[in-house]
Amino acid sequence: MKEEDKTVIRLHLDQESDRRELFGTMDSNIRKVEKATGTTIIARDEDLIIRGENCREAEEILNSMIESLRHNPRLDSQRLDYIMDMEKGGNKNEIIPSNSQIICYTCQGKPLRPKTKGQSIYVDMIRKNDMVFGVGPAGTGKTYLACAMAVTALKNKEVERIILARPAIEAGESLGFLPGDLQEKVDPYLRPLYDALFEILGRETASRLKEKGTVEVVPLAYMRGRTLDNSFIILDEAQNTTREQMKMFLTRMGFNSKVVITGDVTQIDLPKGKGSGLLEARKVLRGIEGIEFCQMSEVDVVRHPLVKAIIRAYNEFEDKR
Repeated sequence: MKEEDKTVIRLHLDQESDRRELFGTMDSNIRKVEKATGTTIIARDEDLIIRGENCREAEEILNSMIESLRHNPRLDSQRLDYIMDMEKGGNKNEIIPSNSQIICYTCQGKPLRPKTKGQSIYVDMIRKNDMVFGVGPAGTGKTYLACAMAVTALKNKEVERIILARPAIEAGESLGFLPGDLQEKVDPYLRPLYDALFEILGRETASRLKEKGTVEVVPLAYMRGRTLDNSFIILDEAQNTTREQMKMFLTRMGFNSKVVITGDVTQIDLPKGKGSGLLEARKVLRGIEGIEFCQMSEVDVVRHPLVKAIIRAYNEFEDKR
């Protein structure tokens, strides 16, 4: 009896498979799977022939790619990296249909949706709760997704305005000592928030809404004394708030408002001896109904693959110290 060759697998592609997206530009997706698994993948008629010691691993990745395309017609490099990370970590169940929660469309018509399981949980928490803390490393989409949710709420007339705030830690919040008017002083510190709005709304629309007061981008220090009703409020870089600033911000929340606080606890830039308001809030507010905490990790990073590798390397280095 002829022994089965366990280093060769034939994977049949059904008629519904979008081969152009599956294979990628100039077969880039197939080449990436080959490199990651040490296999050779050849298209032959309606099948893919997978050869190599790790052909089973490559087959699992390809099946997940095909499943992803059944739910989302696009399979970009970031999505493929995520699929391979989840397969490698044995977290296949976290490879979710990423178009199940289209949030909104950019000014160029591009659909915005969660790209990872962590992002999907985060968006769902924002939908269901009045206050959400999104905590995780750079590149996990904490602020960008919050801005997309805010724009959607505004378009759906669920809120009347969007307010984006950030602690101007680089200036020690002492903006009165800087030259120029208020806008000139704070713009450099708020630029990341503007960038997110411009990409989602377009520069012209975002600027018009800002002039009307429908969208505000302000330093955290200028939130004191306000009560914000009918608003979607986002606090970015919350790890750099003090205990007093965080308490002040959280108590600005008014009726029919939603608050999202984002931060990365590994990037605290406060002066020595000053405790982070985000770290304290995480301890104090857990368990309160209507407040949720979403913890994301490097697997949720959707920037350049090197960003994920850098974050992982630093985490491993810190763990050894």
